[in-house]
Amino acid sequence: MDLFNNEKLRNGNLLPRDGTVIYLGKVFTETEADHYLQLLFETIPWKNDEVQMFGKKIITARKMAWFGDAEFEYTYSKITKKAQLWTPELMLLKTRIEEKSGETFNSCLLNLYPSGKEGMGWHSDAEKDLKPNSTIASLSFGAVRKFEFRHKKTKRTVSIILEHGSALLMKDCTQTHWHHRLPTARHVESLRINLTFRNIEVNRN
Repeated sequence: MDLFNNEKLRNGNLLPRDGTVIYLGKVFTETEADHYLQLLFETIPWKNDEVQMFGKKIITARKMAWFGDAEFEYTYSKITKKAQLWTPELMLLKTRIEEKSGETFNSCLLNLYPSGKEGMGWHSDAEKDLKPNSTIASLSFGAVRKFEFRHKKTKRTVSIILEHGSALLMKDCTQTHWHHRLPTARHVESLRINLTFRNIEVNRN
């Protein structure tokens, strides 16, 4: 496993091959990050997520919400969600990450992890609704957590620590060749909110 020093990796590619992952570090001050963590926790209409596992619908302790430019649908883990329209606060966050990344986005999937007991297993964001090879921008607020990548063929893993108020970009063919996950961390008792800004192909055939 490669566990990288965050300071050395700012604006450099984390992956050794077959994709591009850029860690931008903290893009919000501590005060701003604290503000958005509390604001998102209190104002987003969080719902427990539903996933399909072994043919059964599982209700997770992790909560989610999905927002976008329009009320289009998005399917992952065999569950279809309908986007809500942007709130003013999410529009501000969208503008900030678009300025930092040089990209534009039309939707955002939000996840709330109540503590380190909740994580996300190995997966890639390669659903048919997503624009192929488009950039996914991830914002992290709250508990500091480790985030991992694993190459689909070589099984090589790469890890980084995601800080409170930080941003990570997954670009190019990353989703084709790498899985990623948020491993559980049972020593972590505080919550984490993650926002992944994406591009949905609304008018795909």
